[in-house]
Order: sequence, then C-alpha cells, then structure tokens
Amino acid sequence: MMGRTFFGTDGIRGRVGTHPITADFVLKLGWAAGKVFSERAEGRKLILVGKDTRVSGYMFESALQAGLIAAGVDVALLGPMPTPAIAYLTRTFRAQAGIVISASHNPYCDNGIKFFGGDGFKLSDDVEEAIEAYLQKPIITEDSLNLGKAHRVDDAVGRYIEFCKGTLPAGSSLQGLKIVVDCANGATYHTAPNVFRELGAEVVELAVDPDGFNINENCGSTQPALLQDAVVKEGADMGIALDGDGDRVMFVDHKGHTVDGDELIFVIAKHRHQQGGCSGVAGTLMSNLGMEVSLGELGIPFVRTKVGDRYVIEALRERKWQLGGENSGHIICGDLTTTGDGVVAALQVLYAMRETNIPLNTLKKGMKKYPQRMVNVRIKEKFNLDDFPVIQQAITSAESELENRGRILLRPSGTEPLVRVMVEAEDACLVDKLVREVADVVEAEVG
Repeated sequence: MMGRTFFGTDGIRGRVGTHPITADFVLKLGWAAGKVFSERAEGRKLILVGKDTRVSGYMFESALQAGLIAAGVDVALLGPMPTPAIAYLTRTFRAQAGIVISASHNPYCDNGIKFFGGDGFKLSDDVEEAIEAYLQKPIITEDSLNLGKAHRVDDAVGRYIEFCKGTLPAGSSLQGLKIVVDCANGATYHTAPNVFRELGAEVVELAVDPDGFNINENCGSTQPALLQDAVVKEGADMGIALDGDGDRVMFVDHKGHTVDGDELIFVIAKHRHQQGGCSGVAGTLMSNLGMEVSLGELGIPFVRTKVGDRYVIEALRERKWQLGGENSGHIICGDLTTTGDGVVAALQVLYAMRETNIPLNTLKKGMKKYPQRMVNVRIKEKFNLDDFPVIQQAITSAESELENRGRILLRPSGTEPLVRVMVEAEDACLVDKLVREVADVVEAEVG
C-alpha cells in the first residue's frame, strides 16, 4: 500500500478545478472505488451516489457515474440528499458503498467526495488505501458485457423522511411547537422542513431555495444570524440550523441565543441519563471543558478524541457507547444511525424538551460553558509544530498563565489551509489575551 495522499479526515475535499477536485480525477476515483468494492463483493455490485446542491455536483455526479460503470458497478443516483441520508440508504439498499459529493459547510466554490461502506459507516483506513493504490493504475474499462448500469431512485426523499420520523418513540408529536428551520440552501431543503412538519410542528422555512451558488451563504449552522433574527421576529419556540450537507445542527432558543453542539449533546445526554440510558459520551479535543465537567457531575463518563466525527464514532464503537459529537454540531446518536445526522440529533433535543416540559434555554443552563475562543490563522503549507520552537515557547508561556485552569490547543484544519488556535478557561479576559498572543506568533512564523 502507498498510504493516503488524497483522503483527509472526511474524504477528499478542495477547490473545484484545482487538483484533485477535477472532473478527470473524480472519474478515476469512481473507477478506483468501483474496482475495490467489486473485489470485496459477490454477486450484484451496487453503489449509491448522492450530492448536495453545489453547481459542480452535476459535473462530479456524471464523472463518478462514468468511472463506476467502467469498473462494472451499477449506480443508483439519489440526487440532492443529506449526507446521513446516503449512509442510511446505503444500508437499506444493501449496497456495497455510498458516495457523497459535498464540501459540507464550505462555500459553493469547493466540493469533495466522501464514502460510506455497506454498513453505513465511513471507510476504514485500509479501504481508503486500497482505493488510492488503484488511483496509481491506468483505467481499464470492463468489457461491454460487464459494464454497470445507472438508474435514479425516485423515492429517496420520502424514505429518508420516514426514517427520521421513526427515530422518535411511537406516538411522539411536535404539535404546538413553532420552529424556524434554516436549511443553508443545501441538501436538506426538501427533507428537514417536512420531517418537523409531518410530526406536527408549525414550520417556518429559511434558506430552502438552492441555486447552485448560495449554499451556506450567510445562512446555515455556521452563520446563524439570519436564524436568530427570524426566531425573534416570528415569535418561534426555537430555530434549527443545518449545514450544507445536513450532518451538522445548531439551535437558537426562543430568545435568539445560539445553542452549540456541546450544549445540545449535554441536553441529550442528561435526558438519556435520567432515563437510565447514557453509558458515556465521546467528544473531541475541541469540546468545551464545561461539558466535560458538567457530565462528570452527573456521573456520565466522557472521553476526548482527535477532531473529526470519524474518530468520535470509532471511540463510541470501541466502548459500546451511543452518544458523541463535536461542538460544531456533528452529533452522533449511535443507537439510531451510523453517522452525524443534523435532523436526527435535532429530534432528540426536541424529545428531551417535550418529555421534561422544560424550554431549551433552561435545559442548556445545566452545563456550565467555559469561555472559549478560536482564531484561524491562514497558512501557506502544511504545518508541523515540532519545526517551530518559537511557537512551542509561546504555548508553554500561555499554559503557565493558565495554571491548570484552562486549555490551549493548536490544530491544523483537515479541510482548509488553516491552523486553529484555541484557548479555553474560566477567565474570559485571560482567554482573549492568550489566544491573540499565540495566534500572532503563529501568523508571524507560518502565515
């Protein structure tokens, strides 16, 4: 094996038109993936392909389709669908794999390819390495007799909506709730509002008119200002913001205040704990220290992983726990699905509110949230902290000021040319001071 050159923490991602996010590379990627999954399957070979609403999705859908068919694999085209929907449908169709064309929360000029195995989980390292090994070989098209075929799945949207509704106990209702739903002009535009509406809620829709270019533009889970204003204006009980591919969720309470992924995980965990059903929670290096402390006070075990939902899922499977996620809003309910699902996680929060009859802004107060600030420093090339003693000294100096009452973290982004500098402590003024000092050193050294 040659290792992984293209696969990052969440598939392959980059700017459209810049290698490897080009039509010719994606065609070969489809062929390589088709060969790998063909070798590991007996009988019918089927791979599902879905996408978000970026204009480049048309191009990459066709390229993947051509590569997979050339490898002798049948293709089921789902059209615009949330990432977690593709994971779910891959299992229900008994397909060898599911492929998602998406760059998640990134702007329309980016795109990416990520994979799910037949079990609905993201690929293991060895499968990704096998695909990369085939990328080094020339494409050899199967004989015409053995070429794959393609068809469109017309009922994919309805199947996923019913799945989401079915993650709540029988008889559950959202009757009486008024919810503003921001779909980021992305892949949930035709699914999420209908899930909440069919469960009885009054739904006000935001950012549900994708045009190929407006995905995540001033909307969605990473830019909640539009939702905050709408919740207050509409007098809604809450707002729910999803990202471009639907695997992240963020809430806004009835007063217009944001509720992030850590707070949502805490709300779900506490409710499950009260029902006797929370064995532990997996977070990441970026999870708020306050969540860890608050879970500990409830007697709920907590573990941190590297940043990336795949690492959270690995930790959950290893420990046989069911709940985990990231402060960005990737929330995994492992008893209900195999990957982060914004709609499913939102329903769990709503279920906790309904069962306890407590509003969200009160539920979230059970978690003491530590002040946390992150500064993104744009870099020109890959970053290795060991090569920069000046930065190491700045970190050491900051840690001495924290005196074990907080955390500092430097982390290169897995999807963008950035180094994220994060400081967290009980003292907000100290947080602001230290994050700026360290970020300035990082920028001077590698910016």
